[in-house]
Amino acid sequence: MPGDNSLTNWAGNIAFAAARVHRPDSIAELRKIVSASRKVRALGTGHCFNHIADTPDDLIAVGGLPNVVEIDTAAGTASVSAGLRYAEVAEQLHRAGFALPNLASLPHISIAGACATGTHGSGDRNGGLATAVSALRFVTADGDLAELSRRDDPERFPGAVVSLGALGVVTRMTLDLEPAFDVAQYVYLGLGLDRLAADFAAASGAAYSVSVFTKWAEGEGAVWLKRRLRAGAAAVDGQDGDDDNWAVAPEWLGARLATTQQHPIPQMPAGFCTQQGGVPGPWHERLPHFRSEFTPSAGEELQSEFLLPREHAPQAIGALLTLGERIAPVLQISEIRTVAGDDLWLSPSYGRDSVAFHFTWVKDAAAVTPVVGAIEDLLLPLGARPHWGKVFTVEPAKVVDSYERAPDFRRLMDEFDPGGKFRNAYIDALFPTA
Repeated sequence: MPGDNSLTNWAGNIAFAAARVHRPDSIAELRKIVSASRKVRALGTGHCFNHIADTPDDLIAVGGLPNVVEIDTAAGTASVSAGLRYAEVAEQLHRAGFALPNLASLPHISIAGACATGTHGSGDRNGGLATAVSALRFVTADGDLAELSRRDDPERFPGAVVSLGALGVVTRMTLDLEPAFDVAQYVYLGLGLDRLAADFAAASGAAYSVSVFTKWAEGEGAVWLKRRLRAGAAAVDGQDGDDDNWAVAPEWLGARLATTQQHPIPQMPAGFCTQQGGVPGPWHERLPHFRSEFTPSAGEELQSEFLLPREHAPQAIGALLTLGERIAPVLQISEIRTVAGDDLWLSPSYGRDSVAFHFTWVKDAAAVTPVVGAIEDLLLPLGARPHWGKVFTVEPAKVVDSYERAPDFRRLMDEFDPGGKFRNAYIDALFPTA
């Protein structure tokens, strides 16, 4: 179809400029489109907030490709269509008795898009979503199919999972699974951010997954604790001796246990959120913040996120508190999470355990952009890396300089896409051609 400015990302802040939008329903059709295109980019569910997926030429929406979820019970893996949403895959995995170790706050996002941009969930010991990938298949610039795996391609595979869409159009991913498990979720209100900074390790390690929501100006936040359960609903959280009675204490670190269902943004309907109050439920119905059957908002927002070494969390919290009066007027909510380090070259958590500071802004780029720049001034000296798919103002060269394996990724691009078919303005800014 011809270019259509009504085609936008989920938030509506990016109108795609593609001359043609393709929606192939088979791998064969996809290969023909890629082979015949001069420039091409892939589009999943469009949950990015910048121009990472945009192109003036051919845009390929992969959601119409055949839906495949093939579970290998002996190997403990699942081979899935890359364009599927996590919610679609999770239900099938759970029915077969399996789970993914973690999920993002939104189960509505596509697997390929989430992994390609380094999207993550939460938990001191939980890696980003891409760390579950053990193999992937993608269409290269000439229309051929390439496959890489952690086992057979250890030198190249770590560069291919978080790839920014720059190596080809991913069609299938193999995900490592574990046995299905249950989770109980509790919310505590009124945690002082100064107390959080002072006891950050205790707070972030208190459950399998921990999120703190704050507006910054108030100097306090709400803590969402997702406690992983053994059979019989005994909390484990990956640590011996954990006592589930702790999770139902009326007070914790000075915060009080919520007695009603909560939404991260207090004025929003709490029914959109996954069950709280300590009611046990399957992993895929508790690890996300939002229920898959609801759209949590109409996309009336912008998002930014910065990940930095976890040891700098207290300093970062203190710095952001000084900016609270500037942040609050353009902020809907901010979230603080932790992510385990990994070996994926362009993962924002590459080589280091990280703390992530996420910001959901009002949909006003003119008002938000200078505040994002002020946040970057505070966090970049602490080693912050921006989320690849969200709003940031850092010069592309500075972003790339924070990734020591960036030169290796450039060589991988030259290997799989020597003619630059999958490049766009976003990729060119990060990795300029010679």
